[in-house]
Amino acid sequence: MIAIDVPLWAARLRALRRGRLWSRRDLEERLIEAAGETEPGLPSDAVRAWEAGERRPDAGHAELLCRVLGMDEADLFVGASSGTTLWHHVTGIPLVPGLFPEEEEERVGRAIERPARADTGTIRYFERLTGACAAPDSRPADVAAALGPVLAGVETFRRDAAPLVRRALPALATRDAELISRMEHEAGDVSGARAWSDRAIRESRESEDPLAEMFALLQRAGLVDAAGPGEVVAAAVAARERTGVPAEVERLSRRYEARAHALRGEVELCHRCLEECLEEPEEPEEPEDPDRTGEPTGREAPVETPAELCAGCLVDLGRPGGAIAILEGEPAPAAPGYLTAYVLARTAHAYAEAHERDRAADLARRSLTLARRAGAARALRELGRVHLPPPAEARRRVLV
Repeated sequence: MIAIDVPLWAARLRALRRGRLWSRRDLEERLIEAAGETEPGLPSDAVRAWEAGERRPDAGHAELLCRVLGMDEADLFVGASSGTTLWHHVTGIPLVPGLFPEEEEERVGRAIERPARADTGTIRYFERLTGACAAPDSRPADVAAALGPVLAGVETFRRDAAPLVRRALPALATRDAELISRMEHEAGDVSGARAWSDRAIRESRESEDPLAEMFALLQRAGLVDAAGPGEVVAAAVAARERTGVPAEVERLSRRYEARAHALRGEVELCHRCLEECLEEPEEPEEPEDPDRTGEPTGREAPVETPAELCAGCLVDLGRPGGAIAILEGEPAPAAPGYLTAYVLARTAHAYAEAHERDRAADLARRSLTLARRAGAARALRELGRVHLPPPAEARRRVLV
């Protein structure tokens, strides 16, 4: 039987917070916002003390917690799902409210406690949980932190689960490692992004699934800010050299290769890759993946549009005018906050290089606000490359 050293309500509060991908500070801010000026103030370090079971929320704070978490007081402080709370608390695996029925949570908890009980339903649980953690409005660092325990939970089945379950584990581990790598990349952890990408490639090769290896190599090629241009080119080429490459993998690999060539100033190679990848098929192709269950797993992460990629390459090649001509006809980005912030930063970079100060400054401000809110460190690094030209008045004084 699982045992813990905090009250059950404290463990449930921690599990519910983590399931929403909120830090303690996030929960504190939501409580303060919900309280307004008429509710009780929030004591310093209150959330930590509650989750440690050092003190129980008083009536006013209990009502605030339930309001912010969207649940009844009895469900938070009493709750029938003690077993579910316990195994989520011990493992750190996020408890996402309403995602699974209670009986399924209990089955997975029993499998965690005794891996020989794991079955294909356990695998589907973790696949679906991965997709839920990769919500577009989540901060990349929070997604990476949440998925670490998910992958550790998957690893518990390596030795004792039935052969059918063990065969599915490398593919699931590959996808989790790919997503963690991508989120670490967006969060600015270069070494973490590379390490998780290395693991994804190892897991994909263990799965003996060519398609899984293609995606793992493609994901590595996408780490354009965490890998050298030569490494990006090598991974992109390796991804599309496998047999039976889906058209989308082919196009994405050439996009990443084009960006790497642009960073190295290789104009002709960059243009050739762009020409080969920009033509879209008449009907979008859905690659066949025998391990997929129909649930999102996070592999379907958004990437820059072809126009945004072309413009970025032109900026890297020192041709901001061409980049602006492309971007001015593009609709406003509609993507996760971290990606939107990055695209805005790239656009600001183009305008700054074209000496359009006001437009560059406006886009940079918008990108900075969004990047801070979304935890988009990659966008912040791009903003660090934006050097605004002096105001027009200053240029005129110099000429005089």
